[in-house]
Amino acid sequence: MEYFDIRNEDGSLTGQIKARSRVHEDGDIHGTSHVWIVRRNNGGECELLLQKRSAGKDAYPGCYDISSAGHLPAGQDFLPSALRELYEELGIRAEKEDLIFLGIHKGYYEEVFYGKPFRNYEVSHVYIYEKPIREEELVLQKEEEESVKWMSLSECYQDTREKNPLNILADEEQDMIKKYIESNKVTLQ
Repeated sequence: MEYFDIRNEDGSLTGQIKARSRVHEDGDIHGTSHVWIVRRNNGGECELLLQKRSAGKDAYPGCYDISSAGHLPAGQDFLPSALRELYEELGIRAEKEDLIFLGIHKGYYEEVFYGKPFRNYEVSHVYIYEKPIREEELVLQKEEEESVKWMSLSECYQDTREKNPLNILADEEQDMIKKYIESNKVTLQ
């Protein structure tokens, strides 16, 4: 059974720990780490690596999501969790210097999955990973994701504006990526 630290609105710890299932049942604030893997395509446009969530996931099965994302287990902080998730989900061994902190995103999502209410109230630290990757070298964690694909940032925006049910990306995080790329004149691999 997984346990999460319950957090305040600002992401600080309350001192309370709860089982994952109860956190999502009650809608408690908890921490997550989100890592976006980015590159430029041959036309110079920014692309994001998206993962297709496995059909067996407890929430949003079969949907496209952030490159690597995960809840913070009780006692773990945001950056170590981001590095752990990158390795567990994609087989990428990154160092803390490889992740660029973009900001904090707060999100609340309420849905019903498998006949049960699912209330997900997250405070997420959002990171970008710019190092080149080779898709064929990724080692996917099949319990977490079925596949990965590259999608241009503009296509991601269009999907979220059109409320494509297979795309569960947050506009606010895409805005963070766009701002970072524009302000740093990034030449992505």
